[in-house]
Amino acid sequence: MKILHTADWHIGQHLYSRKRYQEFKEFFSWLVKKIADESFDILLVAGDVFDTTTPSNQAQELYNNFLAEVSKTACRHIVVTGGNHDSPSLLNAQRNVFKLLQIHVVGSAEENPKDEVLLLRDLKGHSELIVCAVPYLRDRDIRKSEPGETLEEKGQKLIEGVRLHYAEVCAEAERLRESIGQWVPIVAMGHLFAAGGETSTGDGVRDLFVGSLGHIHAEIFPSCIDYLALGHLHSPQKVGGKDTMRYSGSPLPISFAEADHEKEVVCIEFADQNIKVEGHKIPTFQELKRIRGDWDHIFDEIAKEKERGSKAFLEIAYTGGEFIDPKLHSRLERCMEGSKMEVLKINNERKRERIIAEGENSASLDDLHPIDVFKSVLEAEQIVDSEQDDLIARFLEMVTQVAEEDVKRD
Repeated sequence: MKILHTADWHIGQHLYSRKRYQEFKEFFSWLVKKIADESFDILLVAGDVFDTTTPSNQAQELYNNFLAEVSKTACRHIVVTGGNHDSPSLLNAQRNVFKLLQIHVVGSAEENPKDEVLLLRDLKGHSELIVCAVPYLRDRDIRKSEPGETLEEKGQKLIEGVRLHYAEVCAEAERLRESIGQWVPIVAMGHLFAAGGETSTGDGVRDLFVGSLGHIHAEIFPSCIDYLALGHLHSPQKVGGKDTMRYSGSPLPISFAEADHEKEVVCIEFADQNIKVEGHKIPTFQELKRIRGDWDHIFDEIAKEKERGSKAFLEIAYTGGEFIDPKLHSRLERCMEGSKMEVLKINNERKRERIIAEGENSASLDDLHPIDVFKSVLEAEQIVDSEQDDLIARFLEMVTQVAEEDVKRD
């Protein structure tokens, strides 16, 4: 039995103002071909199917068309779970229809843990895999807020809530395996931030709870799990060094910080009670390149890229000693003439340094994160360092609660 694990598609995501539908289309074409050519039996998608809770019609069409194409292959089952970027109601809206195509969707935590346990059968009707299809667990799914509780108490409750949820779901899976009367592998899914996980600056990975309080250690997952398929972190990686606990990572670089990262899908193969796990490289569908330096360096790098016929999207960071703000854009336009590249972002670090030095505040909202704004307020109010950590943690809690309310309204 061959299983393919992927996650964090973020369909509809933009790079600055640049739409990426063509990249998603090429990725899905590649993935359908891989599933067909290598005869994968089961596909697991561990959350963040879409980039927002209100994806465009084009994003939804890409998703639906992909599922339809996979259904034409020998792949017997597709399991999709919701992530923190997804709308549970949107994902669940079509699941009764999808189920007829052996596409199983769990958009949000179920009231009965048994409903997150799926028994998948082969073409002869024999039990071949038990899936604990655990989606992103929202705060309200796993704990009750109590007046006066400290941040430490909240953090302990969050982790205990995640542990208890997996314990209940996996207990149902074990009971199901016992009722079958023979060994059947158990694969669990999840969308969370594992302790020690690696992220990149600007990759869009959100703290799911408050700071690092909700970071989950590998030890909380029940030992009955034969493979743990995770989503949320965008770089492919193991959890706690365990080969059978993995993030597949995102198929596309979510930001220029991931421009040089290799992307993967994870292939899992069961033969009796033996398991083989390996990452398979995803091709690059659109090259991203960062160029950082003074004007001479930027000019030379663009010339090299033009010479090799590059079609890369570029992020330019000017760091030269000369303040050339009025000329930077016009210089770049002349430099880019005749090329197939596209500049998506220009950062004039000299200008930014001057603005900071002069005490101006003209930063674009596109460049700001709420926590950065809040930290600036703390500094402006001259809040002492010893008090800032607690205030920042409480601010992050409020940001999380606002995000949760947005999902509820959806």
